[in-house]
Amino acid sequence: MSDASEEIFDSPVGWVNRHIRSYVDSGGRKGHRHYGWPTLLLTTRGRRSGKLRRSALIYDRDGDSYVVVGSNGGKPEQPAWYLNLSADPRVTVQVGTEIFAAQARDATAEERAGMWERMLVVNPGYADYEKRAGKAGRQIPVVVLERA
Repeated sequence: MSDASEEIFDSPVGWVNRHIRSYVDSGGRKGHRHYGWPTLLLTTRGRRSGKLRRSALIYDRDGDSYVVVGSNGGKPEQPAWYLNLSADPRVTVQVGTEIFAAQARDATAEERAGMWERMLVVNPGYADYEKRAGKAGRQIPVVVLERA
């Protein structure tokens, strides 16, 4: 996705930025579990800027793949990271101390229902986000990250 010297811009959201910094600064030894939730770091390429952008996301496993959701707190718009990977699905993922290249894709209709239900177990708060997003006519995307 990038060469090692390319600067990565972390989420500007204060608490997310602090979480990412702890994760990165510790080499993944801290931050993998955040308030009890399993989290990974997802690096996408900005669809307009071309810059690398890093976000921290709650995840679940599906075999060798990782599943994340574009909840954006239930806001009407998709999260920036999701729009970025929609433009370029080649991403970098960090889970704990492991960093690897991955390919992102939307879950198929057949996959989505089961994956969404499992994500609700991981984070029951997604149910409220789903209601809020639904009022705005947005379905929260379920994304599968597969090792490249």
